[in-house]
Amino acid sequence: MSEYRKARIRRIERKRRVHRNQRTDQYFADNKPYSGLGRRSLHSGVAFIAARGLNIFVQLASTIVLARLLGPHDFGLVAMMLALIGFAPLFVDLGMSEASAQRSSISRAEVSTLFWLNVLIGVVLAVALAASGRWIARAFGEPSLAGMALALSVTFLMMALSTQHYALMRRAMQFRRIAMIDISANIIGSAASVGLALSGWGYWALIAKPIITSALTVAGAWTACRWIPGRPRLTPMVKELLRFGLGVTGFTMTDYFARSADRIAMGYFLGAGQLGYFQNAFTIYNNLLSILSEPLHNIAVSGLSKLQHSAAELKRAWEGALSLLCYFSGPAFAALAVSAHDIVILLLGEKWSPAGPLLCILAIRGIADCIERTLGWVHVAVGRPDRWMRWGIFSAVCQLIALAAGLPFGVIGVTIAYTVTMFALFVPALVYAGRPVGITIGDVLRATAPQTIAALVAVAVAFSIQEAFLQEWPRLLRIPASSLICVTAYLTVVVGVFRITRPLQLAWSVLRDFGIVRRLQVNS
Repeated sequence: MSEYRKARIRRIERKRRVHRNQRTDQYFADNKPYSGLGRRSLHSGVAFIAARGLNIFVQLASTIVLARLLGPHDFGLVAMMLALIGFAPLFVDLGMSEASAQRSSISRAEVSTLFWLNVLIGVVLAVALAASGRWIARAFGEPSLAGMALALSVTFLMMALSTQHYALMRRAMQFRRIAMIDISANIIGSAASVGLALSGWGYWALIAKPIITSALTVAGAWTACRWIPGRPRLTPMVKELLRFGLGVTGFTMTDYFARSADRIAMGYFLGAGQLGYFQNAFTIYNNLLSILSEPLHNIAVSGLSKLQHSAAELKRAWEGALSLLCYFSGPAFAALAVSAHDIVILLLGEKWSPAGPLLCILAIRGIADCIERTLGWVHVAVGRPDRWMRWGIFSAVCQLIALAAGLPFGVIGVTIAYTVTMFALFVPALVYAGRPVGITIGDVLRATAPQTIAALVAVAVAFSIQEAFLQEWPRLLRIPASSLICVTAYLTVVVGVFRITRPLQLAWSVLRDFGIVRRLQVNS
């Protein structure tokens, strides 16, 4: 090849690199506040929650169909395995997606290094899980767990391939793109799972869904975010990012093990059948929790990180966002609590009736759990993952003590013990998180106490009226009636007693921004 031709190829490659970099510049812009940030964060939150709601609808619909095609033992087997390997996304990520989204400035070379580190961890974990399948099967006395471990090991590598692309989209606040990827992958994965169950694949139908979904997520992330990783370089900034990520991982890992210990212990001591009831109750509860906690964490961290150099502004934005979350999450979990037993039987069938009381207790726990899940907003935004990790260790110890206290009383005992522990911890958790920016117990109570009290009162009132007047009603009527009573009681307390109306006004303004109010007026 002539020198002229070689030079021409180099020029073409250089132009392609420049063009590719221009298309991805938005992902590496400085992380700083700008005009309209608060409104954009609010709009992103509404859109992301709506998308998450659609995702949960798909999840629940597939669970309803699968619950009628498969038995508690099938769900219990998969729950054992997922509880054992659920740490993988946390370990593969190693907190580096939070580091990429939070950092004031970051370069392509630094993100490339984090990407290849994610891939290395994913490969190591995949090999480790595949090799340990037989040991897991012997430990639980279930031979089928060995094959499950081998099949699910591929998801570790899939997670690694999409982690930094997701982090860059979060940094640029492209939450609608993220939502579209998640929804598409979930719909296709759920449809494939149901199809396999109908074809008689048993528990393999449940295993197939995370494999298919993770593969589609990688394809969507690389299509939406056109950044291509380069060669890794271990610079001082990368070491700082790793220290940040390890602090985040310290919390997420301890929190995960504390929250998964209940399923591991129940599977080991009480068997797959009892765990199957708990798992499906927990799935319904966790879907509602994840509609709010997961998308809002990503949005809050991205938004508050831009205010990290102004403690007063960060504190003000945090208090407003937390108050708004509590205002709408409280009645949602209260309504789920009073209708839990009817919802389980209506959706899953009579054979799942023992899961009804479990869902009720979990829903009451959700009133506090949804608030406690926000502690990472401040820890990450102000760059203090070390404090987040220390709180995670303390919280894990408390939850393990609750597990030991509740396990002798069966599944119900464990669920109640975890619920009591959550109500005891959620206020101290937020006070500890906010100390670096001057958030006090008074600030936390002002943002959360009225809504929490109103939600608990609403549960008590709705249960009393349901017991006295609605027992003979058909389930299809009792569920909306009980929910309406619950929401009415909640608004009576939170508006009539505590005089809190700002979240309602804000919600109305957002609906107006999206054009929903205008369409409603035209239709009326």
